[in-house]
Amino acid sequence: MNAATRRTKGDKKVLKKQQKASHTLLKHEGISTTSQPTKSLVVANGGLGNGVSREDLFAAVNQFGDVESLLMPPQKPYAFVTYRFEDGARKAHAQLNGKKLQSGENSVTLYLSYVDSVKHREEALVGFPEGLTLVEDFVSLEEEALLLAAVDWSMSNEAQKALKHRRVKHYGFEFRYDNNNVDKDKPLPAGLPDECLPVLQRCLKDGLINVLPDQLTVNQYESGQGIPPHVDTHSAFEDTILSLSLGAKAVMEFRHPDGRAVPVVLPERSLLVMKGESRYLWTHGITPRKFDLVPACEPDVGSNSGLTLSKRGTRTSFTFRKIRYEPCCCAFPSACDSQEGTSPYPPSPPSLPCCHADATLLEEEYVHRVYDAIASHFSRTRHTPWPHVCHFLSSLPPGSVLVDVGCGNGKYLGVNPQLITVGCDRSSALVQICAERGFQVFVSDALSVPLRTASCDACISIAVIHHFSTLERRLAAVRELVRLLKPGGQALIYVWAYEQEYNKQKSKYLKDHDKQHNGEKSKDTPEESQESHEEPTVFTTSHLERDVKDASEMTEGRLSVHTNRTAFNSQDLLVPWHLKGRKTHGEEESSGRFSSRGEPNPDFDSSMSSDTTHSPDSKPSPSDSMCQIPGGSSVPVFHRYYHVFQQGELEQLCTQVTGITVQTSYHDQGNWCVVLQKE
Repeated sequence: MNAATRRTKGDKKVLKKQQKASHTLLKHEGISTTSQPTKSLVVANGGLGNGVSREDLFAAVNQFGDVESLLMPPQKPYAFVTYRFEDGARKAHAQLNGKKLQSGENSVTLYLSYVDSVKHREEALVGFPEGLTLVEDFVSLEEEALLLAAVDWSMSNEAQKALKHRRVKHYGFEFRYDNNNVDKDKPLPAGLPDECLPVLQRCLKDGLINVLPDQLTVNQYESGQGIPPHVDTHSAFEDTILSLSLGAKAVMEFRHPDGRAVPVVLPERSLLVMKGESRYLWTHGITPRKFDLVPACEPDVGSNSGLTLSKRGTRTSFTFRKIRYEPCCCAFPSACDSQEGTSPYPPSPPSLPCCHADATLLEEEYVHRVYDAIASHFSRTRHTPWPHVCHFLSSLPPGSVLVDVGCGNGKYLGVNPQLITVGCDRSSALVQICAERGFQVFVSDALSVPLRTASCDACISIAVIHHFSTLERRLAAVRELVRLLKPGGQALIYVWAYEQEYNKQKSKYLKDHDKQHNGEKSKDTPEESQESHEEPTVFTTSHLERDVKDASEMTEGRLSVHTNRTAFNSQDLLVPWHLKGRKTHGEEESSGRFSSRGEPNPDFDSSMSSDTTHSPDSKPSPSDSMCQIPGGSSVPVFHRYYHVFQQGELEQLCTQVTGITVQTSYHDQGNWCVVLQKE
């Protein structure tokens, strides 16, 4: 009797969780389930986004009948299985619901529901970039072992670096990280290892290259490490670049300036050949993660979406290049440092988006790519947590679960060690910086955070929502924060304010402009805000009745480029981020290839001095431009999109979300801020 009672209680518990999973799928994914048995099931928690491999899920569902298709959408926490006969679906529904599935290191509980049909929009296949060739099994197992043994990591010298995100060793010529170039008149004493010669002669014989390389960079990546998107410096190296992958496979993403992205699986012992457009124009990088999405070995079931998870191992890449001694004259001047212009403005400023597709393209070019390119430099200027954010975090009860959506370099994740914290950011380069600091972080868009509904006690969104380019997307960002909160949970939101002078007091953003004109130097002055040393002006919900100007009155036409540290003249604009490499007293030498050797740039924001963030051997994304400085040198200028908020606009945005109350709102050193509570 007791056993039967326990089984009944267990069944009820599973049913309740199954219904909750169905509701979540409908609410957030638009997937409708049905109570009537069908041949198709949606498997909640059984997706690639949960760390479940295709092989493990297939083994679990295949035992109940012939599987006609298994669809696992990329990055999603669910999957679809369709059986040849309805009886198979019935058995799986009855026996798998509420059962745990072990997939590698992950253990998940599956909840299955019937669906009438399986609808999934397939991603349009994009071909390899022009000039890109992948040759699998280019070296044998024996050659791989010889090449790996040829690299002696125990011998440390100036040509070997222990970087934060990988180990690197140079042969032939040292690649310098202070200027992203090579000293062409200072070859290293030892040339390329003799073990490389047979491989290179084979490349020559096969027509992959027409001249032997004279520079080799060996990078070693542990699981979870990567390299930000970059283009190898045009002025440093000739056209063809060879990259040999040894030890483990990885996925390298190539991205075109127009937004096209092509993930390329680099199998162990394969050779990647980059020529022409793929070498000069497309960025390439490896996202730091421990698992990659790769095609399944046997994608016969649901072959259109035959993806699975591949655990990364230790990968060593041999990148062979030929030193360039003349200026680059490639056909891609927009990405070429030998041909770059001197205008500090984008060639043609974009217009405000008029639809969702336009908005995503604008944000990809003028937000996402920029942060990936400037990540390290950005992080160096964001080391001091803002006091009022710290006060909010310190007020949370011990053991509270906090998620920082748009965590940047993670400077708030360690403020209160009594909290259980997790962070996410759209920039894989910033996430890598966080991971290196020991924080729990993952790559995610702020509009779709892969965490369960009502799973967090508190959320913070600091200087994030102002990067969304439409009202609908800004509203969706607030809704996503609220979705994550438990009832009674709180969210703190900061956005950049249109009113940089408020209550007759200038923000530090404007004050630093005055200091620079008076010959003073400011330190660590973030553009969006600054550490406040004054009490913020606090409002109550009664202030929500204030009139807010129609943003469209000020933002018609093309976006304007803002002059840093001046008052705003429009709400939607591009804000320059200047990189400077000139070494001054007390500063480190810049690691950027654009380091200045002239006088300081009078238009340069001193808060952004030193340390560019380009990847080794890299060139910025075409969304940047160049600015001439006295002395004849150029510094790169990246442009980030912002929507700066007028007084009352943030509160008005939040009140459009049901089930919350605005507890307080205030102006804090050039930012509008609110604290929300979920009812």
